[in-house]
Amino acid sequence: MPRSLLGFFATGADRPEMGDRDAIDRLFRRHRFRVMVAITLGYGLIYTCRLAIGVVKKPLIDGGVFTPVELGMIGSALYYAYAIGKLTNGFLADHANMKRCLAIAFLLTAACNFAMGWTTTVGLAVAIWGLNGWFQSFGAPGGVVAMTAWFSNRERGRAYGIWSTAHSIGEGLTFVGVGTLVALLGWRWGYFGPALVGVAAAAGMYWLVQDRPRTLGLPTVADWNNDHYEEKHDDGIKSVLALQLSILKIPAIWVLCLSAATIYVTRYAINSWGILYLQEARGLSLPAAGTVLMTGTLAGIAGAVAYGFISDLAFKARRPPTNLLFAIIEIGGLLLFFYGPNTMPTMIAGMVLFGLGLTGLVTSLGGLFAVDIAPKRVAGAAMGVIGIFSYIGAGIQEHVSGKLIQQGMTMVGDRRVYDFDAAIGFWVGASVLSMLLAAALWRTKLRD
Repeated sequence: MPRSLLGFFATGADRPEMGDRDAIDRLFRRHRFRVMVAITLGYGLIYTCRLAIGVVKKPLIDGGVFTPVELGMIGSALYYAYAIGKLTNGFLADHANMKRCLAIAFLLTAACNFAMGWTTTVGLAVAIWGLNGWFQSFGAPGGVVAMTAWFSNRERGRAYGIWSTAHSIGEGLTFVGVGTLVALLGWRWGYFGPALVGVAAAAGMYWLVQDRPRTLGLPTVADWNNDHYEEKHDDGIKSVLALQLSILKIPAIWVLCLSAATIYVTRYAINSWGILYLQEARGLSLPAAGTVLMTGTLAGIAGAVAYGFISDLAFKARRPPTNLLFAIIEIGGLLLFFYGPNTMPTMIAGMVLFGLGLTGLVTSLGGLFAVDIAPKRVAGAAMGVIGIFSYIGAGIQEHVSGKLIQQGMTMVGDRRVYDFDAAIGFWVGASVLSMLLAAALWRTKLRD
């Protein structure tokens, strides 16, 4: 049974290459478009199944269901499980059929969201949300493996930038769509709505994604596109597993892991606690708070695409200069958002700058830079190594933020009053540290 299950998820065998060049060109164009649509929109939709808890925090706290510390425990369970899963599933993704893996994983994460809608005990919520993190962890490595199978080296920055807009699509749908559902129908629909979206994403993934080109009788994308730029053949490495493990010998990977971990602290602090902050510190309603955060996600779409084009075309695929540029924009946006005047235009301007800079950094530090400096055949493993550090950072953030926010919470009569100063200092400091770590990789180049 286990062997047959592994066989079901394994990538198919290579087929003899077809000889009709016109047919090859037609199939490549068709499948490249379908794969990019699937991994971008599908991953964006499934994102709602991991961010839902950020929208329902205030009604859960006000209703006495969970405290901020307990919500930090539940949220961190997802990130820790995601961290481990992204590493192991990143290694497995290099051997897997993405059509089947992604569709099943998305269906299971939808099931976890359905279950969370009926859960009001801490232990059970931690277990279910942790499982959700595990199933969610198939998404990013699977998307990168599918992308690198169908898009060649010189296209990678732009393709990765387009794919990275999925983060912003999912965040926007969560902050506005799920936020509206919660405001109208109650906190349980903060989970039921994303669950229904997850089922649709699973169906779309199975319909649109294909296995590797060689399994369809097509040449590799590098051969088809005549793009073998800086591709190195490691004759001394005999197996995919050995090639995967060779990633750990690259010093820049370890610095990149720490830089990614710290930027993910800020990223998920805003995703997880931003709505609560806007409701309690700035006095906004749930739909208004979601709208403010959505402006950052819309800017993030532009940021992800812009990062790919700027780094590929302006800096000739050098990521460090672009990282510094986007880090300055991101930190400037944070400072304006938290410390600027308490007006809607100021908050929106800060969130636009933050979203623009952050999503560009996530595009690079969260995967693209690692894929650049690792062997191309093991892109999933490179994503996995970065991913475990990124989401350990996100998990630590949940614990620390929950404690800092609860420590700053006092009761004035029957009303809760929050002091977010300590949490804000933690979030901004993480972004500054990430920028400094990324700058230490200034001379790092593409693998040749």
